[in-house]
Amino acid sequence: MRKISSNTKILIGGLVGLLIGVGLTTEHGRTYTSEVIYGAQLVSNLFLDLLKLVLVPLVFTSIAIGVANLQSHKKMHKVWILTLGFFGLSMTLAILLGFTASSLFKPGLGMHLESLTANLAPSTIQKLSVADYSAQFLHGIFQNPFKALANGDIFSVVVCALILGIALVAGGERYKNIRTLLKEAQELCMQVVGWIMHIAPYGVAALLLQLVAKQDAQLLNELFRFILVVIGTTLFHGVVILPLLLYIFTGISPLKFWRGAKEALITAFATCSSNATLPVTLRCTEQHLHVKRDIANFVVPLGATVNMDGTALYEAVAALFIARLCGIELDIVQQLVIFVVATIGAIGAPGMPSVGMLSMVLVLESVGLPSAAIAILLPIDRILDTVRTSVNVQGDMIGSLIVDRWTRDDHSA
Repeated sequence: MRKISSNTKILIGGLVGLLIGVGLTTEHGRTYTSEVIYGAQLVSNLFLDLLKLVLVPLVFTSIAIGVANLQSHKKMHKVWILTLGFFGLSMTLAILLGFTASSLFKPGLGMHLESLTANLAPSTIQKLSVADYSAQFLHGIFQNPFKALANGDIFSVVVCALILGIALVAGGERYKNIRTLLKEAQELCMQVVGWIMHIAPYGVAALLLQLVAKQDAQLLNELFRFILVVIGTTLFHGVVILPLLLYIFTGISPLKFWRGAKEALITAFATCSSNATLPVTLRCTEQHLHVKRDIANFVVPLGATVNMDGTALYEAVAALFIARLCGIELDIVQQLVIFVVATIGAIGAPGMPSVGMLSMVLVLESVGLPSAAIAILLPIDRILDTVRTSVNVQGDMIGSLIVDRWTRDDHSA
């Protein structure tokens, strides 16, 4: 008998939560509303608290290890610089595209969820000037790392991990024991995440139950708009932006790329995993697109870990969507925080589906948005994950083509 995947279980849990929530809005269901919602709150609070339990140590170890692992490629200086330069450019364009599309189409505008707003801290709702918010934000970036870890100051944790990773790169082999310790700590966190995923369907069901029981059908309409914006924007990035970058930097036509890359893109669409697609991606990159093996073997695996165009775009749109559901508009500085966290958060993220959920919690909490909002996003995550994973893999392959073309003289030397 075929085992049901965690994504399918979460989808089923979400549907069950929706149905029970709708049932509670009927005349007969209102009799049991308070008791059912109380039970749902216990389950949902347990789920969210467990996520927060593992979030900070996982983020810290993943980012530190992700940056530290780059040190093994220091000898390929030009390749290293070109690769990270392209990844940074493509992810920047993806996030800016997500912000632009969200600002144009405004999914969630006019929809106010009181159950989400109740989880906002008062300081989050206060309207600060850009100057005041900037000063407050900059003051909180660099602080005692133990204080940041203890208080769960997400952005400070990210900055501390980034600095530690850079220090590990600079120290080289002297700090190999510290790298090993951090890697083992990351693996321990992932084991805990695996346990949490067993109750994720119940947590999502409980969260959605509460949302639907207190709202009307407008939430589903806005969610449908959100799906259209994410898929449309992600496809635009994959069909227009990335092929345009490929043509500008290499002169290779998009059609030639599609013919060589289609096997990997289809596999990414089906598996929703850059890591699972990696063998196919490498074969297509070397055999069909004719990238030098040493370039492909460096750029593609690194991209499967670091380069997440589709994921970063999705998180940018999702954060603005959730903010509107909370009745607030994020200012420029807060959007910049999302930009930085969504970019850095992709570094070193282990290749399993549940990490995307934690990454989304990381982005939401970085600007004070309620982590309970993932209940709205998780049931539709599988649908969106197919498209964004394909774009992630596409970016890795295009990056390898660009690096290969710009280092061609080095190969022939």
